[in-house]
Amino acid sequence: MNRIYGVRVGLSCQVVEGWTDAAVMGLGDRVVVDTGEGLYLGRIVFGPLRTEEELAEGENLYHIVRRLDGQDQTKLRDQTRLEREAYNFCLTRIQARQMTMNLVAVERLFDASKMIFYFTAEGRVDFRALVKDLAGRFRCRVEMRQIGVRNETKILGGVGSCGRQLCCATFMKDFTPVSVKMAKEQNLSLNPNKISGLCGRLMCCLAYEFPVYMEQKKGMPKLGKRVITPLGEGKVVRQNVMAGRITVSVEGKETEFEADQVRLAAPPPPQPSKKPNSGRQNNRGKRE
Repeated sequence: MNRIYGVRVGLSCQVVEGWTDAAVMGLGDRVVVDTGEGLYLGRIVFGPLRTEEELAEGENLYHIVRRLDGQDQTKLRDQTRLEREAYNFCLTRIQARQMTMNLVAVERLFDASKMIFYFTAEGRVDFRALVKDLAGRFRCRVEMRQIGVRNETKILGGVGSCGRQLCCATFMKDFTPVSVKMAKEQNLSLNPNKISGLCGRLMCCLAYEFPVYMEQKKGMPKLGKRVITPLGEGKVVRQNVMAGRITVSVEGKETEFEADQVRLAAPPPPQPSKKPNSGRQNNRGKRE
């Protein structure tokens, strides 16, 4: 019976589902995965999820060829050495050709069919001459893959301000859009140094609790609104969403209330507008 696992594949850290007919595998096991483009190294990150009989019709999965054995470990050491050599050689050629690109990492497929060079750059880069240098030196197919700063951090890894390993380098499958609004709704400081990750972009974790805050805020008066409290009418100055409490300024004194103790004040009645006489009418009146 085939079992299905979640596998983090290659330096791109993409999490895919793959099947295997081998014995039960454990979390963290290093495996060889056939993606259709070649053999990649991967690591089991979750599973087994389902069996082959539970697959949806037309669902395609990658093939987990085997768990790394002793020969693979020796091959892996040689591959790591070659990737380091390729990185240094490529860096030398980039500097010699004065190319405006930043080399991030080099990945060699486990079947030695291709080398992938990950880099960042401000715009488009003409790397045709560089590819010829690399292909001539290492005698294999060469792919130059331009990535963004978030993917760069995902490949390099690191430790966030929370003291844990970066989410993108451990369990995240895809990047989700993150906005400053998420930080505002959670009453976080808008200091860029506090809400930005190692990549320089807004931290991915801002999106984790955002839906909960939006749900909890339903029915709570917004900041600046006039409300009626047990102590009289005042103005909302703070919200403690998770505790369900609101701080209101009543006659210059701030007091915290439960959300159900506060209701919106009635808006003031509209003032009747007085239309000024036009200059033409005034002039006509003067002539009369």
